[in-house]
Amino acid sequence: MIKVLASGIYSSIQDSGRKGCRKIGVPVSGVMDAYSAQLANHLLHNNEDAALIEVTFGGCKLEFLTDTFICITGADFSPKLNDVSIKLNSVQRVTKGTILSFGKRNYGVRTYIGVLGGLKTAKLLKSRSFYKGITPDFILKKEAVIPIKTIKNQLQRSFATVKVQSKHFTSENISCFKGPEFNMLSFEQIKLLQETLFTISSDNSRMGYRLNEVVPNNFDSMLTSGVLPGTIQLTPSGKLIVLMRDCQVTGGYPRVLQLSENAINILAQKTTGDALRFMF
Repeated sequence: MIKVLASGIYSSIQDSGRKGCRKIGVPVSGVMDAYSAQLANHLLHNNEDAALIEVTFGGCKLEFLTDTFICITGADFSPKLNDVSIKLNSVQRVTKGTILSFGKRNYGVRTYIGVLGGLKTAKLLKSRSFYKGITPDFILKKEAVIPIKTIKNQLQRSFATVKVQSKHFTSENISCFKGPEFNMLSFEQIKLLQETLFTISSDNSRMGYRLNEVVPNNFDSMLTSGVLPGTIQLTPSGKLIVLMRDCQVTGGYPRVLQLSENAINILAQKTTGDALRFMF
């Protein structure tokens, strides 16, 4: 078991998401930065779909009530075990009573806490991912107890350590494809999309990122159509919205671009004021 001593700004349990549920109006959800989450599971020899704790902007504090192995990946919030600094992207042995805490933010937005065997919370619609209206809680709460696999003390395994490329957290280039309504754009609008250095507004969350800069348009209203994580919509105000993992399943704004999976992962590590440039 893991006890939540402090939940932080926004911490939740996520796996790879709810597959096959969009037809009933349920978002995919799942980890925002799938690259970092899968890395933690890979280093722990877990199934890549194993559930982890996703911590946004640190502040989370956990007590382990049983022995286990953990791996911290993604953003660097100076993780510590019993006030001793530990490395990211490496497997750490923890014993009963160990406290995991976070401190100064060095880079990134979301960090992942993987545990040997994955988190063992209940599955709802074939996923452990938190989502408001589907799971009892949509964020971790103080005093919550999370079930995990109990390991034997004599367990011996070989674990690797890896170095993650810094560009995953620093690159401004966001690769994408032309969306279904891309051909509605004029030459001037396409040029703006290609040449503008966009910045993320304060209106950003697991549902989507609204950008500050404007691409003027006078498009007529359109029928509601399907959208996906990574869909970029152009609103009547000219502001762009980049949909993320908890996005709705349909939308009524032109879908001008679609992020690649890798681009979604990179964007998940950016926040208010960070810059990005669309590459298509």
